[in-house]
Amino acid sequence: MEIKKGVWPVMITPFKEDMSIDYDGVQKIIEWYDRMGVTGIFAVCQSSEMFELDSSERLELAKFVINNTPKHIQVVASGHVAKDPKEQVREAQAVIDAGAGAYVFISNQFAKEGESEDTARRSVEYLLDNIEADSFGVYECPYPYKRVLSPEFLKWLADTGKFSFLKDTCCELTQLKAKCDAVKGTDLKIFNANAATLLQSLRMGCAGYSGVMANFHPDLYVWLVDNFEKEPERAEEMQNFIGAASTIECQVYPVNAKYHMQLEGLPVTTKSRKQDDALLTSSRRLEIEQFRAVTESFRKSFFK
Repeated sequence: MEIKKGVWPVMITPFKEDMSIDYDGVQKIIEWYDRMGVTGIFAVCQSSEMFELDSSERLELAKFVINNTPKHIQVVASGHVAKDPKEQVREAQAVIDAGAGAYVFISNQFAKEGESEDTARRSVEYLLDNIEADSFGVYECPYPYKRVLSPEFLKWLADTGKFSFLKDTCCELTQLKAKCDAVKGTDLKIFNANAATLLQSLRMGCAGYSGVMANFHPDLYVWLVDNFEKEPERAEEMQNFIGAASTIECQVYPVNAKYHMQLEGLPVTTKSRKQDDALLTSSRRLEIEQFRAVTESFRKSFFK
């Protein structure tokens, strides 16, 4: 699949009070993403609490998102948490067969912490040899440890002709520039997960944004990605706002994102398997409410 440039939210998983997946809530989030104008959805990722889901839940969730997302929105999915390589192949194939536009590997699953990129390359070769598909991605997931790919390794992935998506979490412009240069002219597109560096990374050649803050105000990111070249001065203004606003992710995520979605009118709970939602104290809820109010004021001023 040819991945489109744009904004790719990292899909939140809503839970019912009994901690089972709330599929009505999943549907409402998909519809909200659509109203916000996103290009694609990255399903079954860390924001989806994939490490807290069992294998059957991960596959069921991937299938639901794939089958219930409007056709004009692309879907990639991960769930790459199994330790055994044969199990990784089985789970990846199931997601691909379900219709994912690309299966996204987790970079830290290619090799243990401290092991070389040669080891990681051998793992990738094994996976490609045993999975029947032509479109893959990579996510530099920070858990259980962060493996940031070198430009050289990224170019090797691109040159296989099978990789089309990278969620980059290096958060460093020099590295991003080297990576963009390494894959220039290939089908592999880089999506920055870091809000503060987004505008500069787009100018360097990144294809868009795929990060936490697309679960708060994705429409602002959509505007920036679509207009940064046409309206450079306003793009700087937008960047200043989203960069400063992104500090809210240091709060109790993803509980705070679910509360923000409630304020947006989505019928989801704040329940999370990763975080105790009691950690979102009354004062932290006030912070989210005030954050949303400031965002609304900025929207009115910016789009007047």
